Amino acid sequence: MSELSVNHLLGIKYLNKQDIELIFKTADHFKEVINRPIKKVPSLRDITIANLFFENSTRTKLSFELAEKRLSADVINFSSAQSSVKKGETLIDTVNNILSMKVDMVVMRHPNPGAGVFLSKHVKASIINAGDGAHEHPTQALLDSYSIREKLGEVKGKKVVIVGDILHSRVALSNIYALQLQGAEVMVCGPKTLLPKYIDKLGVKVETNLRKALNWCDVANMLRVQNERMEINYFPSTREYTQQFGVNKALLDSLDKEITIMHPGPINRGVEITSDVADSKQAIILDQVQNGVAIRMAVIYLLASKIKQ
Repeated sequence: MSELSVNHLLGIKYLNKQDIELIFKTADHFKEVINRPIKKVPSLRDITIANLFFENSTRTKLSFELAEKRLSADVINFSSAQSSVKKGETLIDTVNNILSMKVDMVVMRHPNPGAGVFLSKHVKASIINAGDGAHEHPTQALLDSYSIREKLGEVKGKKVVIVGDILHSRVALSNIYALQLQGAEVMVCGPKTLLPKYIDKLGVKVETNLRKALNWCDVANMLRVQNERMEINYFPSTREYTQQFGVNKALLDSLDKEITIMHPGPINRGVEITSDVADSKQAIILDQVQNGVAIRMAVIYLLASKIKQ
């Protein structure tokens, strides 16, 4: 298969297994490119991409921007975290203004779930969802799976536990879809208050005991607690959360086997994982960051090649 089955990347749930394989194969190629002395390819010289971030983001935004520049695309950045662009109508107005500048692709992060889907129905541009509320974050899930594949050979048959604030996490949902699509077993682990009510309907195992979860898994993906999305307290204190759901080196060393530690970032060091875990050989957190650029290059390149047709 040489092209994606979709015209936008709105969420993992719209992709099939072949799409993921194609993205990974393309990312392999770009990973080799970004390790060369000259890290640029002229693939997208005629494509203009707008980055619309209606929510603060450092790493995802930088990663997309770098991916776009490595492909030689023209890039427009629009950050509206400070502006009053919050409503559906103004979202379309803003985007139409940008599209009138002849933009081919929009990378968007938005606090409202489904904003990307809404946009894809109203504008003539390819949309990449860089995170919509607590719904999906597809490129993060792709780079996470890609990093597992790189470290462990394949994703199929692996046991992956996602630990922490599942309720407010877009990374968790996209990861569950992506991992299951590739034949991995998935478990979620966290305080009961941070696990969505119907999570077991997604075919994942549920565990509230961290040690049991870690003994079960090959890979633990540690999520941060998303204080900025919480209107109420979901657990008594950060200290108590850390005691029950934080991973430190002593806990890792006491397991029956060596497991791989991942984190989508930013890390709250000393909360979900300690510094000695984040910086240990078992952690592939910096690999995830590097793979993020290759994966985003692959997604942009594959979607752009459909625009050009």
